[in-house]
Amino acid sequence: MPKHIFLLLCLLFVPFLVLSAADDAPKTRILIVDDETAGYYRFEGTAALMQKTLNAVKGNETVICGDAEVLATDVIFDYKVLFLHFKNYKRLKRNDAAKANIDKFVRDGGGLFVFHFACGAFEDWTDFDKIIGRVWEPDAQKCPAKQYHDRYGKFTVRIINKEHPITADMTDFETSDELYHCFKPSEVSITVLAEAVSNQDKQPYPIAFILTYGKGRVFHTALGHDAASVSSAGFVQLLKNAVSWLAAD
Repeated sequence: MPKHIFLLLCLLFVPFLVLSAADDAPKTRILIVDDETAGYYRFEGTAALMQKTLNAVKGNETVICGDAEVLATDVIFDYKVLFLHFKNYKRLKRNDAAKANIDKFVRDGGGLFVFHFACGAFEDWTDFDKIIGRVWEPDAQKCPAKQYHDRYGKFTVRIINKEHPITADMTDFETSDELYHCFKPSEVSITVLAEAVSNQDKQPYPIAFILTYGKGRVFHTALGHDAASVSSAGFVQLLKNAVSWLAAD
């Protein structure tokens, strides 16, 4: 399907949802921004699986938009949680407008979910780390063992913060995934909720963390390489808890 059709569907479908739900009980509206067209990293079917997981929670209304250009429109402001599920290797057509909207969305109190390689989106945005906490380092020579992440495989996610609402009811869990450890140095303060130890250098790296930006909340996880990664019981619980926290007043 041509990319502009995805954007048109987003622009038409979202107002319909808002109007159709106007007389119903308040819903937590979640917008997953996905884009797998040329010039974007291809995720492995994870958006649809997470949409299904989230919509199984009473009160959630999760929509996927397959065009990142939606970020440059006012559509995103009809949602409580904005879910970044893409990594662009080139600038968006309305790149500056998209960045300004993301900044405003979170600064004004929206919840932002940063998923897996979305940490590498907007490489031209020098202050992106101020919003999402940590950003991808594109130069592998600056990474541990000169690699972006451990080879895909099993590892244990260790819950290190038992006080926060997202992880208070969670225990350590095993997953099959890529263990990301190549982030640019940043002075932005983050609260790490979970970590995992790299098989490469035996050092712990943040797997899930949070921060605030303006009036908004941000949850960032490096997990999510493929369907198996987002289907583990531990990840499903982390996903649900994180969105609930992001949407809370």
